[in-house]
Amino acid sequence: MEQLLRNFFLFLSKNRFFTKLAKRYGLRFGAGRFVAGETVPAAVETIKELNGQGMSVTIDHLGEFIDSEKEAREAADGCIEAIKAIAENELDSQLSLKLTSMGLDISDELVIENMRRILDVAEEKDVFVTIDMEDHERCGKTLDIFKTLRADYEHIGTVLQSYLYRTVEDIQELDQYNPNLRLVKGAYKESPKVAFPDKKDVDENLKKMIKMHLMNGNYTAVASHDDAIIEYTKELVKDKGISKDQFEFQMLYGIRVDRQKELVEEGYKMRVYVPYGNDWYGYFMRRLAERPANVAFVLKGVFGK
Repeated sequence: MEQLLRNFFLFLSKNRFFTKLAKRYGLRFGAGRFVAGETVPAAVETIKELNGQGMSVTIDHLGEFIDSEKEAREAADGCIEAIKAIAENELDSQLSLKLTSMGLDISDELVIENMRRILDVAEEKDVFVTIDMEDHERCGKTLDIFKTLRADYEHIGTVLQSYLYRTVEDIQELDQYNPNLRLVKGAYKESPKVAFPDKKDVDENLKKMIKMHLMNGNYTAVASHDDAIIEYTKELVKDKGISKDQFEFQMLYGIRVDRQKELVEEGYKMRVYVPYGNDWYGYFMRRLAERPANVAFVLKGVFGK
């Protein structure tokens, strides 16, 4: 039943009609648990609250299904606005973004143009930018663009997903760039031709990735809500004598909040991924797919008021 629900929500996440409908009607139906409002000022208030609890943040200006150069440039403008707000408010926050929101499906030239505009401001304001990973079809192009930009910018990292067969090779190939990487399991529905179909294999591959990247001496963001992965990382860094300055844990806003606080209390760096914006629908559906138990919360939010 859980797998059926997962497939159902992943299917819904790609529906353009519902995406447009969600933009029109705003953050309703429980999405406010996972999305920190629709504007930069709303995101700023959430960041301040999390910083006050000892947590770092990365904010994501949500955007999917960008169909025009105008929309892509507007999305880039939104990212620049967020970077300036982080700097002006002296927040402990980075920025995350998706290349599709920068025009990846329109043209490479448009993506590079928008990313350079963003990164020029990020370098000036000393704000780190992470390129989120999307589905397998866009993985190779995303990494190619990251490599191009990494040659000119320091404040940039990206994400690798453990459910893809190719990822271990990607880590080996990227090592020459000394990359700051966020390592995740992955939240898209993929063919078994390109991705591990069994959870245990995804988990084992993530452990392998974490060890490889840390042992290569690179900064590693372990993005997981899985206690087994968290404990594996703790034991690994203790056994290998790896400094806490070389890694951090990351979790999503609104999920396992108590665990996030525990990690801070234990002295680990904890970064919360905080999305904002009106293009929240696809992100929200993927969160429901990852943990169908969240559906109960949503239903309570809609009908239990």
